[in-house]
Amino acid sequence: KRRPRSASSCGSRSAVAMAPRREAGLLLLLLVLPLASAGLSGYFGTKSRYEEVNPHLVSDPLSLGPGAGGSLPASCTPLQLRAVLRHGTRYPTAGQIRRLGELHARLLRRAAGAAACPAAVALADWPMWYEESLDGRLAPQGRRDMEQLARRMAARFPALFAARRRLALASSSKHRCLQSGAAFRRGLGPTLDFGGDEVEVEVNDSLMRFFDHCAKFVALVEENDAAMCQVNAFKEGPEMKKVLEKVASALCLPVEELNADLVQVAFLTCSYELAIKNVTSPWCSLFSEEDAKVLEYLNDLKQYWKRGYGYDINSRSSCVLFQDIFQHLDKAVKESKSSKPISSPLIVQVGHAETLQPLLALMGYFKDDEPLLANNYARHGQRKFRSGRIVPYAANLVFVLYHCDHVNASQEEYQVQLLLNEKLLSFHHSNETTSTYTDLKDYYKDILENCHFKEECELPKVNVTAVDEL
Repeated sequence: KRRPRSASSCGSRSAVAMAPRREAGLLLLLLVLPLASAGLSGYFGTKSRYEEVNPHLVSDPLSLGPGAGGSLPASCTPLQLRAVLRHGTRYPTAGQIRRLGELHARLLRRAAGAAACPAAVALADWPMWYEESLDGRLAPQGRRDMEQLARRMAARFPALFAARRRLALASSSKHRCLQSGAAFRRGLGPTLDFGGDEVEVEVNDSLMRFFDHCAKFVALVEENDAAMCQVNAFKEGPEMKKVLEKVASALCLPVEELNADLVQVAFLTCSYELAIKNVTSPWCSLFSEEDAKVLEYLNDLKQYWKRGYGYDINSRSSCVLFQDIFQHLDKAVKESKSSKPISSPLIVQVGHAETLQPLLALMGYFKDDEPLLANNYARHGQRKFRSGRIVPYAANLVFVLYHCDHVNASQEEYQVQLLLNEKLLSFHHSNETTSTYTDLKDYYKDILENCHFKEECELPKVNVTAVDEL
């Protein structure tokens, strides 16, 4: 009987017990605050600020950064740009806000006690300003993320973003994505005349939320607790136990009153305050850098098993988007060869971390030699699969197709570059940052010809368990 790859401890539960120690003082809390987010901000996973992958933007939000010139010869002209973006900085979801409210209420009760705990008092005094109505909506910083990204993209590819070039703008149906698309368009300013009218953002969930339309993924991964076996085992493992004990001690709470989900909510509140408000939250004081690494691994485990290499269906479900990208590139090549104007020189689509992560896995990027498991945290200190480095807020994957004159062979006439978060990515087949379009299509020939979304996503007809199928 086939089983998913699993740690030997997967599914096991260990008891956690500890006598709380009162070691967190208010003075200490205030002293460590200025340093807290600086040491933690590299470990926030998918809740990371875009500036974590491009630090030069902190001092100059419109800087193109080092090596912005690219490496293509002057005889190459960009024909088409296809960008898949993750929405900008967002508020927590309603579920996260509820859990934070539950933890905050617990601290309020603790602070009201006779033997009040200084750290609990300090956090009880923190104003709980999140409301469930914010539910994952785009924050003002998220609009700035998109506007500034648009301006940098236009500065990097001025010929493509010139006046009277057609912009096709699409988005998932989620409010944060639609608003991100509108903010991207605003960032291009009134000087760019895209046909005179305001560009409408087309809703396209079949491409931007392909995972919702893949019955096999939904049934066997998204809604299947067994598929998250590694994540659940890590929550009960020794690394998380140590973090739980430390946080319980700092808050003078019995450790039985905390669990991995509540601790993660406290950690993510630190990340939200930094990303949304650019402030160091008092919640950050509960965690050391070592704690942050453990909590980042928990986040990455979830991404790996739900959106990355854990199960083939995670990435295979994205082939509908991958194939669509190449269909438009093909069309641009065909139009160029016929000396016709390129009908879609700019295609910008706004989705989610869950849109980009499977697509990058399908293309083979950020794959470690050893899978991420509950019991190999120590061996993954230098892993490639770090979601905060791959899909922070405003993450972007950009395909740029060029036409090149004065080439030695006809297949060199059309070339491609790939940028992730505004940095050139090397292609797997050549380890170079520029590829002929012919070579790129040849490398991904199997996916382009043999990945059929409907068949891939069909639930198996026979009555097998989810674990067997995966």
